[in-house]
Amino acid sequence: MSWRRALKDTARSGIAVERKRLEPLIAVRGAAGLAIVIALSLWLFGPAAAASSAFGAFQAAIATFQRSWRPRPELAIASGTSLAVSTFLGYLTISKEPLFLALLVVWTFAAGMSWAAGPTIGLIASSNVAIMLVTVTLPTSVAQAAGHAAMMIVGGLVQAALIVLFPVRRWGAQRDALADALAAEADYAHRLRHDPVASFDPQPLMEARNAAAVTPRQARRRPAELHGARGIAERIRPVLASLADPAMGVPAEGPARDRVRELLASAASLLDAAAHAIRHGEPVSAPPAALATFRTPDTGSILTGAPYRAMTRLNTLLQDVVETAGGTPQEDTPQEDAPSGARGTAHSAENDGRSTPRPASTDPGARGTAHSAENDGRSTPRPAPTDPGARGTAHSAENDGRSTPSPAPTDPGARGTAHSAENDGPSTPGRAPTHPGARGTARPAPTTRTRPTTRTRPTFLALIPKALKAMRGELHRGSPITRHATRVSAVAATGYILGTWLPLGHGYWAPLTSVMVMRPDFSQTYSRAVARLAGTVIGVAVATGVVQAATPGTLQSGTLAVASAALMYLLMRTGQFATQACIAAYVVFLLGMGGEEWTQTVPERVLLTLMGGFLAMLAYAVYPAWETPRLRTRLADWLAAQGPYVAAVFGSYADPSASNAPDVREALLTARTARAAWHAAVARATAEPVRHRGLSRTAADDAEDALAQLGRVAMLLEAHLPERGATPVPPAARFADALRESTHKGAKAIRERRVPTWDAVREALDAWETENPENADKVVRNTATLVLDTLTELSEALDTAVPPMTLDGTAPEKPNGPRNPKDSATR
Repeated sequence: MSWRRALKDTARSGIAVERKRLEPLIAVRGAAGLAIVIALSLWLFGPAAAASSAFGAFQAAIATFQRSWRPRPELAIASGTSLAVSTFLGYLTISKEPLFLALLVVWTFAAGMSWAAGPTIGLIASSNVAIMLVTVTLPTSVAQAAGHAAMMIVGGLVQAALIVLFPVRRWGAQRDALADALAAEADYAHRLRHDPVASFDPQPLMEARNAAAVTPRQARRRPAELHGARGIAERIRPVLASLADPAMGVPAEGPARDRVRELLASAASLLDAAAHAIRHGEPVSAPPAALATFRTPDTGSILTGAPYRAMTRLNTLLQDVVETAGGTPQEDTPQEDAPSGARGTAHSAENDGRSTPRPASTDPGARGTAHSAENDGRSTPRPAPTDPGARGTAHSAENDGRSTPSPAPTDPGARGTAHSAENDGPSTPGRAPTHPGARGTARPAPTTRTRPTTRTRPTFLALIPKALKAMRGELHRGSPITRHATRVSAVAATGYILGTWLPLGHGYWAPLTSVMVMRPDFSQTYSRAVARLAGTVIGVAVATGVVQAATPGTLQSGTLAVASAALMYLLMRTGQFATQACIAAYVVFLLGMGGEEWTQTVPERVLLTLMGGFLAMLAYAVYPAWETPRLRTRLADWLAAQGPYVAAVFGSYADPSASNAPDVREALLTARTARAAWHAAVARATAEPVRHRGLSRTAADDAEDALAQLGRVAMLLEAHLPERGATPVPPAARFADALRESTHKGAKAIRERRVPTWDAVREALDAWETENPENADKVVRNTATLVLDTLTELSEALDTAVPPMTLDGTAPEKPNGPRNPKDSATR
């Protein structure tokens, strides 16, 4: 991308106003805290102290708006306290310019490094440094500086108290995250109707998982509908893909495909209904037509084998979702034309307490039962159907107590059980079949109480050592965070020197602007610089017009400042342009309350803001931290994380007796994190005005498709993980070892700009085919073949060498056919 186009795109992004959900009650709460602090300070200390304390309360409220699943009162207190310390130390050194410059450099460098701990801490630290440049000019003595600092702490305490006393939409963020995850899967089901191999972005599931982290006290007060639906949603995704993918047995067209489309549409309707209920805290209004689709009598004659098992399990999981979200559970009705022989039971284990499954169907035609165990208390499960034609039962265990254990099917045709590995807690299995014909057994029932497994949210104090560790980890020359910290400290010092040297007064506006707009990546820095300048001009113009027309006094200026802050809190999520305009007006009114005339601040602010923005943009161009050259490293990290996940899935088939579900789960989460990092890097690189260095846009897209397909293949196999006691597949262990080692070496090759090779994986697959000619493990072996194909596609995507031409002037065809064909059966 050229510089001209990059600047045009970032400028457009900076002045854009997004349509976001507004939070008026939270805005009113923040403005109320600000008004309380201003009124108290005016009454006790006067306008100058009121201006300082207002900055503290203003910044404390902004801190609570940052991305957090619960507004942390600790953030408001920490923000006010850190601003107070910065202001006091700054006032002590401001009379000696070299000493103040040294403090400014150290403070801004630390604020820049704090982005390693996350955007919330980084933004709070950067904002505190910027505001400190203003507040150090307000006191006139050490005693006043101490008093101003104390009132800043009071401002943080007031905002924290309001958060505790007047919570707004308690658990609202968690409800939204979980509802977004279910809505994303509903959309996925809709898209699978038309594209059986449609992709799925797991970001909503990752957000829901992050939102599920709570403190022990919060865990006791968490609404019941937030306890287990996320774990069920995790298990629905691979089942949807398994049901829709033609490679699993359903042809591309015909009665079976039509029935699958009907089932997917019904699943989408139920998931949307559950998402709406969880978001608004209402009972689920499940569409009757969607429920009836899963009870159609002839489904058993249309769908057989893996598609039928996927349909049965999907029915189970959807009923679990409906019951968890607060709806009425629906009993399974007998299915006609069901193939005889129970295939086993599916048991999910997102356990939060003690639970064991309920009695399963004991008739010869039962296909098994599914039991979800997100238990938090007592409940008495409903009985399973005993109809001979029943294909399975559904039972949700979002229970508030203990559930009653059950024996597993005992008919001679039982093939075993299936267990999902999308678990966040220990599973509580049922009793194994005891008949001679069983191909596998379920896990033995536990005899001891299991502890609830809840994702623990770290306390604020526990975050401090983690933040320091992250900052130390980024403290090296090649780190983009270190380069950002170096840039921002150098620009802040340069801007302060230039602002002081120029005969404009209030020279701190230039470094303030630079610190506020500079971010570790190019696009945010440049877009925020444009937004800052445009917003400042608009905000200053509006505030100046109000001041000229109304000539407000101290109280009126304070009221206008509070109104500007309230509007900023309300529009904060709509974009930087509106936010910066409100901040500009707020500062004009607040300094006017402190006694400064608008003619003393408005022209200088505009000119120095322009200079600060220009310095920020120039600094990134001179000392950049481009993401484009690091794309290979991000891709290698994704491959290094994806390989162990796929290997863990195959390892579960090699040794079903081992408890591999946690390994699969942890590997999956690691792969998701690496995938998210890759996509974020690609988004940043797309906006950068630099050429690719070894990884073109086409190569990056093809490599991404190959790795996404690798994850999809493993997901389809994961949807049918074997239960303990199932027949082992020994060659899968060798294949998993070869895959794990080869992906590690392949990631190293990508970092070193070499094309990875998969000889070890190919040899393991060839040995597999030689040792098992009877095709007893055909499904697993065929999946291994697909894995090798996707790895070959990855190598082809990274092989950018120009192929030799044939005698007729055309390039030779690749031996493995077209890259990333749409037909999953071809893949």
